[in-house]
Amino acid sequence: MKEKEEERLKHMLEIEDSLYQKGYKIICGVDEAGRGPLCGPVVAAAVILKPDDMIEGVNDSKKLSEKKREKLYEDIMSNALAVGIGIKDVDIIEKVNILNATKLAMKEAIDNLKIRPEYVLIDGNQMIDIDIKGETVISGDAKSESIAAASIIAKVTRDRMLIEWDKKYPEYGFAKHKGYGTKAHIEAIQKYGLTPLHRPSFCKKFVKEEK
Repeated sequence: MKEKEEERLKHMLEIEDSLYQKGYKIICGVDEAGRGPLCGPVVAAAVILKPDDMIEGVNDSKKLSEKKREKLYEDIMSNALAVGIGIKDVDIIEKVNILNATKLAMKEAIDNLKIRPEYVLIDGNQMIDIDIKGETVISGDAKSESIAAASIIAKVTRDRMLIEWDKKYPEYGFAKHKGYGTKAHIEAIQKYGLTPLHRPSFCKKFVKEEK
């Protein structure tokens, strides 16, 4: 088990190591949380890790328990060289669509870093409009430590927002499903209607049109 974990960690450092060898010293990983849910913002994170300080356990946030993500969130915030957050709310998502809102959130996260990166690794296959060298990495949160760290920061940040909103709208169960389209969430929408947090374009098939 330990050997498999060491092999996984080694694999996750390959992209960064190749960039360090090319002379890049400040490498930033970028990822988002919240593209698929029916409500809430899309949240992006940009993380610059120390080249010689592997944070044990960092992985794709979707593969981690909530308890593990929370612990790693604190580890990353304490040990990273810099962390930036970008948030685009429902109004922006509805205005420019979720893909463009995600790109805007990612750009905002990079802009909010206290250190300017020399190279940016972005999860997925969509490059964003920045004047910094970089590349996209499909399934990057499973291939790059920096992107995986960003996925954890984005996920925990967004989840905490939904947990807070659950106090205001307890009948929707936000703390449990975090805004995703579970059976219970859809039933709540059909019973109580939409809150200001919901994305109308995502929810229209669940809401009966008034005649």
